[in-house]
Amino acid sequence: MSTYFQPRKYAATDFASTTATGEALPVVVVGAGPVGMGVALGLAQRGIPVTVLEAADQVSFGSRAICISRHSLEVAARLGFGPELEKIVLPWVGGRSFYRDEEVLHFEMAHGEHDVRGPMVNVSQSEIEQIMTDTLLAHPLITFHWSSSVAGVLRSDEDVTLDVDTAFGVRRLRARWVVAADGGRSRMRELAGIRLQGNSYEGSYVIADIHWESALPAERMVWFDPPSNPGSTIIMHRQPRDIWRIDYQLDSADDAELETQEDRIRDRITRHLDWLENDVPWTLEWHGFYRAHALALDDFTHGRILFAGDAAHLVPIFGVRGLNSGMEDAETLAWTLAAVVSGTADCALLQAYSAERRDAWQQNVDNAGKSTLIMSPGGHGYRTTRDAVLALATTRPEFGHLINPRQSSATHAHLSPLTWPVAEGTTGVLPGDPMEDRRVRVVTAGGAVESSLNRVRGTGFAVLGIGVDAAGADVVAAHAAAMSMALAPESVRAVVVPAPGVAVDAADDLTVLDDPDGVLAQALGASAGECFVIRPDGLVLCRIRDLSLLGDVPAHLRAATAPVLGVVPAHTETAATPEELLRENVWTGLSEALDQAEESDREGFLTRLALLLGSQSGRREFEEALAAASQVSGKACSGTPRHSHVGA
Repeated sequence: MSTYFQPRKYAATDFASTTATGEALPVVVVGAGPVGMGVALGLAQRGIPVTVLEAADQVSFGSRAICISRHSLEVAARLGFGPELEKIVLPWVGGRSFYRDEEVLHFEMAHGEHDVRGPMVNVSQSEIEQIMTDTLLAHPLITFHWSSSVAGVLRSDEDVTLDVDTAFGVRRLRARWVVAADGGRSRMRELAGIRLQGNSYEGSYVIADIHWESALPAERMVWFDPPSNPGSTIIMHRQPRDIWRIDYQLDSADDAELETQEDRIRDRITRHLDWLENDVPWTLEWHGFYRAHALALDDFTHGRILFAGDAAHLVPIFGVRGLNSGMEDAETLAWTLAAVVSGTADCALLQAYSAERRDAWQQNVDNAGKSTLIMSPGGHGYRTTRDAVLALATTRPEFGHLINPRQSSATHAHLSPLTWPVAEGTTGVLPGDPMEDRRVRVVTAGGAVESSLNRVRGTGFAVLGIGVDAAGADVVAAHAAAMSMALAPESVRAVVVPAPGVAVDAADDLTVLDDPDGVLAQALGASAGECFVIRPDGLVLCRIRDLSLLGDVPAHLRAATAPVLGVVPAHTETAATPEELLRENVWTGLSEALDQAEESDREGFLTRLALLLGSQSGRREFEEALAAASQVSGKACSGTPRHSHVGA
């Protein structure tokens, strides 16, 4: 019996139009996907009434996005729907890639003993949206209108008027601010007369959900050129309740309309599951179609219309950055827009949101682009080198890192106009970096109790003092209280880690952490007396030694500026080794050179290149390279999987 999630239907909503002379609604959110609902929850959490318009009569149907990052789970916790979401997710930490029937990569995402959550979980977007919907419908400050699609937009300097098609006729809503979160085919974007800019990749994927009671593990599994579907690439992910997501690539010569018919999809999946020696019945539950895009608006703010999520940008599916990036958009937009609506910040703060999140899109594209060139190579050059890398990786595992999907991680805001500079040479967690949740111990009258940094710092700003004495703790608490007054309705919490041997009493306005071994300070790279100001979206705003500078934070936030002294924070280190960076540069350089070579001269180009490089190496090294290249060129692929863990 299928366990596939079926969304519930909602009755169409009737509502009155706002009058031309009446008070405008504070905020209207167009689109009830995860991003739009995330913005609505964040605004309502700060006391701002929100009206949500959704063109459909239910949440989305089908898995769509399924891989949710640790950082997105932190966002969910701060927005108030995390506990319900975490009850139904399926955790995973890594994956395997195969070239034909040979394993060429086994990776694990970073996770440690102090992490509150694992690096990634799987759950369908439809179920996420249902949990968020239930949370929104229960909130007294959120008004939800189903079956309400925007048909027209009229803008002024003071407000935006929306013509809304409903089952009861056209209604007109006037709002001070409108958040356009209506997806990749955004009607709001069309009505605003703006377009996404960027690149679209070659290659198309069919995506399908099946109910299949398999014993395969919860990990990302990818087959390049599998015997079951030669020339294709197949991705498999386990979801909760025996639901499996299967993505497979179509050949450029395939008829997409024909290949997306159910009988063709069943045939493709059957061939692969049979190759995995499956004897368990399965059912096709949902299917869709996908092409990779790297597109974005130049500016996410257009007067009083603010764009977020897929309405503002599209990223390739590989590395699971779409929904995860959208949740970051939602949380950043929620606190910045709340500050503007409440009058505690200038509209420049929304321009900071735009600059930050467009730069975040670029970060995602830079990472996802490399994965996409492996998963869906475009020109001849990248197709040739991709196949060569896969073949080499069967006998030379050092090439496997080029196949790594570079799974989604939280983006930074180093270049944001809000981010404070630091002293040159500062290392550790820098301004603009995400402050990831971790296990901590909180001092109470009854002794230290287990908690997490995310829970301790709350949903607003936090001032975190490291290695302070009693007087320093009082200063941190006093500045946090002053910031809370200046930034209301945003909350501000004071948290301190006392210096070794120093006793600091916890109070209603001060949380004290027990860190006798200096584990937290070491993780942050902080020295005694340093203070971090953490934004509501989990990014570090500033890191300072002179605690008196905390008094400058509200004024800078109001004006969306930062001090000018110091250096722009930026990490120069990379997890890649010099050898890995060299192989990556060789791969991309050779791919692009092959793309530029004349079709009739490709073999000649490669021969000349081999002669040049061979003449620069020793005879032994050259002979070893010739032997390695020859060894994989004649490898055959059997028709049966060789590794027991891929058997059904």
